[in-house]
Amino acid sequence: MRKALDVLANNDINIRAMSIADVSDFGILRLIVPVPEKATEVLEENNFLVKVGDVIAVEMSDKPGGLNAILKFLDEANINLDYLYAFVDEKEQRAIVLLHPEDVDGGIRALNEGGAVIIPPEEVYNW
Repeated sequence: MRKALDVLANNDINIRAMSIADVSDFGILRLIVPVPEKATEVLEENNFLVKVGDVIAVEMSDKPGGLNAILKFLDEANINLDYLYAFVDEKEQRAIVLLHPEDVDGGIRALNEGGAVIIPPEEVYNW
């Protein structure tokens, strides 16, 4: 993991969110970066296997049950999640969840229909 982070730092790529998972023989490092194309290029040049996926950024209440309210929209639409990141954006005084559902387009539809506030990518990249 540290080598991947060194590669990103040496190429002036900031990390907005990060998750690490250990899967028996290898690890999975999931990153949200402002320049995904550049991050992919420099990591692949340094022999890292890179897979790029879409996430949905959603504003949520920073109170007990805030995340549950957002997940309810996906559950009611029978959309499963592969993973998520949740954190507080203190600058904007809000909580945010980044979701990776099996069906991204269906997830966006379900969240919109439920009245969730979806945050555009350029806003996510510029935190």
